Amino acid sequence: MAENTTEVLVGTGVLAVALGFLAYAMGFGLTGNTSGYELSASFRSVEGVNVGTDVRMAGVSVGEIKSLTLNPETFRADATFSVSQGIEVPDDSAISIASEGLLGGNFVEIIPGGSPFALDPGGEIEDTQSSVSLITLLMKFVSGNDE
Repeated sequence: MAENTTEVLVGTGVLAVALGFLAYAMGFGLTGNTSGYELSASFRSVEGVNVGTDVRMAGVSVGEIKSLTLNPETFRADATFSVSQGIEVPDDSAISIASEGLLGGNFVEIIPGGSPFALDPGGEIEDTQSSVSLITLLMKFVSGNDE
């Protein structure tokens, strides 16, 4: 009888902890970065970036990708992303797609410029650098193609 009581208590404890984590995760998702403003950028390639990908400045998460669409006129990927309220992005800033490492995922990094003027909500960062495909780099190295 003591074994059954112990198993029931341990099972109840595990279930309570799992429900606690679930409640925390749902609360965090609902209260995440809801206050902020949106900016946009146009990339040649957004390989490895999806809706929800982190947008960082100096390694600190300041927002996330909200939408990715293909512009049928320029054949570039138009990205809309959020930036936390209170963070002013200089209007001469650059934006690039960076990798967390050889096996890590990609993120979008804002490299602030030196302008005293900030981008208005809805503004566009024009200086962009697209993602670099590791496979493409390896193929260039193997083939000796310097293009």
